[in-house]
Amino acid sequence: MKSFSEIETTVKRATKASGYSWGVAEETAKCVRLLESFGLPGIKHINNYFSERKENSFQNLNLISERNPPSAKPYCPIILGVSFLDQSNSLELLKKIELNNVAYPSIFLAFLSRTSEIIGKKIQINLDKKEIILNFNLNIYSNIANNDFPSIANHLEINFLKNIDSFSEEEWKNLYKLSEDTFVEESDSLKQGGAGAGLTDND
Repeated sequence: MKSFSEIETTVKRATKASGYSWGVAEETAKCVRLLESFGLPGIKHINNYFSERKENSFQNLNLISERNPPSAKPYCPIILGVSFLDQSNSLELLKKIELNNVAYPSIFLAFLSRTSEIIGKKIQINLDKKEIILNFNLNIYSNIANNDFPSIANHLEINFLKNIDSFSEEEWKNLYKLSEDTFVEESDSLKQGGAGAGLTDND
């Protein structure tokens, strides 16, 4: 089994060899490593994408907006992902972002997962009527089977979710009240034993 370090190094070199800058190659390598750590087809899809790129051209999208124009050529998932990372602080202010015709969306999702950590928000993705939740770059929840990730996303919708508790205020109060049983009242002996409270001067 290949180590994550070996995966990252090889993907970085392969991305550079495919015509991208070293900076973009480094970001791509981190994303493919992330996909593999989540058990998603990172190596398979980046390999297929580089193979297709030799024969076909893909569209770059450098400035992302709420509604992006459809492209006759599929969008490059790497440039799209790097652009999203670079613009993450402004993009999170948008209500919804729509994209069409994205090549190998699994690669783009890895960039979005890292964005989720940067902005501190969960991100919901609707990919051709399939739902994906990105949780602060800790995991990716999806109802898409690993081997069923498409090579093209016809329609991709991105929503930034508000940070809310998954429990009620009453549930929190009950739990906090129980935790108070571990609190210890400060006694005279504890005060004397505390830092800087010794009675003996060693100087």
